[in-house]
Amino acid sequence: MSEHQFEDISLREPEVLDEIEELFREDNFFTRFGAMMRGFAAARDTKDYKTAIQEAQRLWAPACAILIPLVAMTVLFVMAAGQTTRQVEVAVEYITPEELPDLEEPEQPLEQPPMEFTPTDMTMVTDVAMPMITTDFASTVPDAMSAQPAAMDSVLQIKSPIVMRGVVGVTRGAGMRAKMLKTYGGNQQTEEAVMRSLRWLKKKQRADGSWPNNRVAMTGLALLTFLAHGEIPGATSPEFGETVRKAIEYLIRVQNKSSGRLTSSYAHAIATYALCEAYGMTMNPNVKEAADKAINVIINGQNPMGGWQYKLEPSDPSDTSVMGWCAQALKAAHLANAYYDTEALELCMKKTVRGFQGNYKKGGGFGYTGPAAGGLSSVGTLCMQLLGAANSTEVKDTQTLMDSWRPAFTAAQGGHAGNTQYYYYYATQAKFHSGGNRWKSWNEKMWPIYVREQKIEKKAIEDAAGVMQDIGWWENADGSTDRPVMDTCLAALQLMVYYRNLPTTQETAVKTDSGTAASLDSAVDRDDVVVDLGNL
Repeated sequence: MSEHQFEDISLREPEVLDEIEELFREDNFFTRFGAMMRGFAAARDTKDYKTAIQEAQRLWAPACAILIPLVAMTVLFVMAAGQTTRQVEVAVEYITPEELPDLEEPEQPLEQPPMEFTPTDMTMVTDVAMPMITTDFASTVPDAMSAQPAAMDSVLQIKSPIVMRGVVGVTRGAGMRAKMLKTYGGNQQTEEAVMRSLRWLKKKQRADGSWPNNRVAMTGLALLTFLAHGEIPGATSPEFGETVRKAIEYLIRVQNKSSGRLTSSYAHAIATYALCEAYGMTMNPNVKEAADKAINVIINGQNPMGGWQYKLEPSDPSDTSVMGWCAQALKAAHLANAYYDTEALELCMKKTVRGFQGNYKKGGGFGYTGPAAGGLSSVGTLCMQLLGAANSTEVKDTQTLMDSWRPAFTAAQGGHAGNTQYYYYYATQAKFHSGGNRWKSWNEKMWPIYVREQKIEKKAIEDAAGVMQDIGWWENADGSTDRPVMDTCLAALQLMVYYRNLPTTQETAVKTDSGTAASLDSAVDRDDVVVDLGNL
């Protein structure tokens, strides 16, 4: 190499190095982004534009890695900031402890005339006879009661002056009983008659916790009678707590653990009603398990028209008498939250209204398995009231029909022919829920008759303090009954109507739901009735 060539290379060395450096230089993001944007501004057939397309493809992935999380976080922040907290209001009443005055004695005590009955031939409107059960359940059913260990006298007790309206049994405490007795027309004489009947039932309870003769049905009715007075297992009810505990345990023990059936027909529905109320007042998990299974039998046994009959199977027709006990059981289950599937329970209740409508007679009245205006009119009226249809035409017209009914203990005394007390168990409650003069005029004549008709045995049982007390029971003239337990329970429950439940005429007991009709239409594909489940 000549000296001249070497000098030429030396002179060009910086330029060559710059070219090499340019080949390996990596522009930063912003430089590349600026070049890309200038390339997009150039003509499409130029090299700069094509280079910009390639650069955009290379920059797309890192841009998404930054922008997508940023956008997602922004959206979440905006959504969270825009949400409002849902507030749930619960109506409560603060009860101030007060001294309750003694109830006034009536100015003229009622005399107890001798019992006189004139045998008469009566046409039976419906057969509510329940076959006697002779099976010894205690020897065939294992003692195991539940996978959830809890003593039957385990009761959820909340010591608080706050009373939540609508909870099962909230009106049945001693203080509320006295207040509601005075408000709705009860008195000391009605309460004394009730106490005598509870003591009679306690004395007649069998060792296994049941009552004769139809043991499941009568145990259910007796349990409902004690619960109506606010009696629950444990120290809260020193005189009757043990009686209630044994009754609950009996019903749980005889229930078929796999199918949930206690028996069929009336007995299952009555016992289910009692178990649901018992759970609502005790919150005992053993009771809820039994109530849930028993309610499931009723829901699955409902026919397409919305009713039930003896077998509690979907193929049965709609029997208003059986439907009455099923409807009361469903209402109690809903109040107590005793069934696991609330949606299915509410749909069943809505369909039950359809079932009663199917047996309604235009102009007023409910029949046995079809339209009529007999004694079962009271069953349809009460149950539609409890199921939220108190303002329906069916209920209003039937209330007018029942205005001609006279308070009485038997048909011979002027009561509705047939199974007078069975009909009046429903009629008394229906008139109570109607309120106003309809209830006042009925009650003024009803309670003296029931107090007078009670049979009394003096000093027959000790109370919780060891003092001997009277017992009392009733024996009516119904053709289809399980005497005397059923007779006594039906009468006692009527004398506890004052505080057993809030009247459905009160705003605290009934809440209108404007969306109920639409939900009912979609559920059963009909659009001719509005059912209010707000009070359930």
